[in-house]
Amino acid sequence: MNSQTVDASSQSLSFAIFAGLVSVTMLLCIMTSAERDDLDEFYTGFRTLAPLRNGLAIAGDYISAATVLSTIGIIALTGFDGLILALSTALSLLLLMVLLAEPLRHAGRFTIGDALTHRAPSRGVRLATTAVTLASLLPLMVFQLSGAGHLVTLVLGFEGSSVRTATIIALGGLMIGYAAIGGMKGTALIHIIKLVVLFAASALLAVLVMDKVGWNPSRLLALADQGSGAGPAFSRSGLLIEATPLGKVDLVFSALTVVFGAACLPHVTMRMFTAKNAPAIRRAMSYAVMIMGVFVVLIAVVGAGATALLGRGVIEAGGPQGSTAILQLAQAIVADSASFSTLVFTTVATAVFLTLLSSVAGMILACGNSLAHDLYAHVTIRKGAEPEPRRELLIARAAAFAVGVPAIVIAVLVQDNGLRALIILSFSIGASAIAPALVLSLFWPRCTRTGVLGSLIGGTVSATVVTIFSTTVSGTPQSLFPDSDFDIFPLTTSGLISMPLGFLLGWAGTLLSRPESQARQIQEYAAAEPRLLAGAERR
Repeated sequence: MNSQTVDASSQSLSFAIFAGLVSVTMLLCIMTSAERDDLDEFYTGFRTLAPLRNGLAIAGDYISAATVLSTIGIIALTGFDGLILALSTALSLLLLMVLLAEPLRHAGRFTIGDALTHRAPSRGVRLATTAVTLASLLPLMVFQLSGAGHLVTLVLGFEGSSVRTATIIALGGLMIGYAAIGGMKGTALIHIIKLVVLFAASALLAVLVMDKVGWNPSRLLALADQGSGAGPAFSRSGLLIEATPLGKVDLVFSALTVVFGAACLPHVTMRMFTAKNAPAIRRAMSYAVMIMGVFVVLIAVVGAGATALLGRGVIEAGGPQGSTAILQLAQAIVADSASFSTLVFTTVATAVFLTLLSSVAGMILACGNSLAHDLYAHVTIRKGAEPEPRRELLIARAAAFAVGVPAIVIAVLVQDNGLRALIILSFSIGASAIAPALVLSLFWPRCTRTGVLGSLIGGTVSATVVTIFSTTVSGTPQSLFPDSDFDIFPLTTSGLISMPLGFLLGWAGTLLSRPESQARQIQEYAAAEPRLLAGAERR
């Protein structure tokens, strides 16, 4: 799909809607911004979000551009394997609800750093948490900023890398503004608007796909098998990851990487701190899980429909990773009716555009919050001194610029590369560093500061090293650097190596700590356990 395939009426309508959305969403951010220099208002919105609104915001954080563009593309090109990864995303939210949501809500105040230091303060853990937050979210921001530039230039018919660069810079500035001005309430509102539009667009496409195949799922699968060029193999495992013994293990750990990684990324976990109490977070997570379950069904139909109605060749012509499959399907599915085709395409393009804007804004907010609350308020401030709330809030807003500008620069530099490796790196760090640190800190009484640092630092380093030297970065046409070949690990994600290593290093770091430190942590955990697991207040 290229700019010439988008007709003039679709371009004009899309431009008008995009401009209107930018104006309305920025106005809403300004209207919901913190009126006073109150950290609770900026970081959590005073925990006043109703469970339904909070559930929509949590689902909105989960349904990022990576989910919409990359996952649909993977399903369209690899069939069963792509569906497994999509289902892993939904399972991830269920894991967060059952295992982590309430303990996180009780242990933390504003950031993951609060949860990891809920027993005893630690500057080292705060510093490591900030570094890991940036390392896990920056790649996702770069991917989505680059995707935003490609989407807008594609839909509006602009040509040239210079125009795309200017678009990335302009959209990046807008996303920084959302985070710095709107805070938690503003980004939550944008997520809710995004989710409503995205669900409407996805449901419309799914209905049109099913109508094309006579509402017969078997016929849809048969046409998808035929359009994939792989026959019945499309409906079996092996197109994304070879069905060898190593490939099967790699697929399992890739799914686990998505499950643990998506559940523990900082822009998602920060939503746990916005609930008023334990029942509120339970209800919010229940809504989010239901929404995510329905959405996975919709994108499965859309992905299979793209393969069935367009064919693999057409999808790959829009990009080797299939990231434009949803737009290609929207453009072609009702091509016999010009006005309806324009409506469908514009609706889908608007939904994707809103998804890109809201996702990056939420990630910038999470990084800015960690820089202000973990780094400034608990590391740079002299021990025993209390940080000034007004200054911390100012730094949180300034940190949005400090995070957003490098993300924009990197997105401009790598905009012409295949960037799926960046998604994989983010999820791998979440699964290999943040997940072990949270699980050990929240549920293992003996876990010490050294153990938490071992998981955070060791998991991040191992996930980064394995990803760099895997086939997602070099060695294949879909790699970040397709013309280079320095891969060592024939793995799709680093999870097979880095996930066990993250837990192992946390365990080893705790056992290597001094016995008195372990005993002190057991006492601290016993005192914190009622509050941590049941929300009981300390006496």
